[in-house]
Amino acid sequence: MQWEDFAGSNAARLLARYKDQLCTFNDDIQGTAAVAAATLLSAINVTGVPLEQQKIVVFGFGTAGIGITNLLEQFMHDKGIPEEEARKHFYAIDRYGLITEKGKDVRPEQLPYARKEEEVRGWRQPDGEIALQDVIRHAKPSVLIGVSGQGGAFTEDAVREMARNTVRPVIFPLSNPTARCEATPQDLLDWTEGRALIGTGSPFEPVTIWGKKVRIDQTNNSYIFPGLALGIVASKARRVTDAMVMAAAKELARLVPTQKDKKASLLPSLSDSRQLSRSIAQAVGRQAIQDGQAQVAGEDSLNRELQANIWEPVYVPYERKAGTP
Repeated sequence: MQWEDFAGSNAARLLARYKDQLCTFNDDIQGTAAVAAATLLSAINVTGVPLEQQKIVVFGFGTAGIGITNLLEQFMHDKGIPEEEARKHFYAIDRYGLITEKGKDVRPEQLPYARKEEEVRGWRQPDGEIALQDVIRHAKPSVLIGVSGQGGAFTEDAVREMARNTVRPVIFPLSNPTARCEATPQDLLDWTEGRALIGTGSPFEPVTIWGKKVRIDQTNNSYIFPGLALGIVASKARRVTDAMVMAAAKELARLVPTQKDKKASLLPSLSDSRQLSRSIAQAVGRQAIQDGQAQVAGEDSLNRELQANIWEPVYVPYERKAGTP
């Protein structure tokens, strides 16, 4: 069962309730997290700054924002960083600004990333909130991810402030449709003198900076969920584990063009999605076996099931006979 387009207040609750009872995942939470993580890892190939040295602002800390943050925190944890230390790399901003331990309307699922009051003393505006630009000014982040649904939320002043402190700022305005995108790629490149590495949730045409056309990568869940679902089906998994979702993100990150060329696009072409999905499915299936959730015996059985479950778009040719309606 794949959950899709449930209200934010319900999505995480339903996933938490059923993830250990059913074979299920939520694409809005886990698919978004996996493709965002893979795109960030691709950008890191370009910047050369390891994930564990990044400071990451997540603007919009609902189900999608928490999902992205949790997965990135797991990646850091896998690199040997203790959980509490890894969480210090994230600055979560929601409706009332930066989330702090004594902040307004902080939900339980947000608390692990709440900043301590002593850390942010002196950051607040007169109204008591700590806005995006305040966080950027004081924390000096290298990554800015938007899943707020607030069009234009990444202002020129905030982006220019970020660019002053980061050689290659990584900025992902992931909200869609286009009207809700936190900033347009053209503005982001103009405000950063062409230095920003950008992934968007909505499709954008290539933009021009310094007379050069720049392709804008759409950080779209379609890179993840076909392969994730195929791996689940082919392995006959009983449950979908967090490690299986991470395996999907890792495999996409392994296949990004920047592994070989730092000047390449952050994500592969979607015209390659068929092979991408097969590779991701294989990685997910292997992880299901490793996690003890698969009902196939070994790699050979997994590969046979993969091949049997891949849809071939082949149609029997037909023609209309004269005189038929």
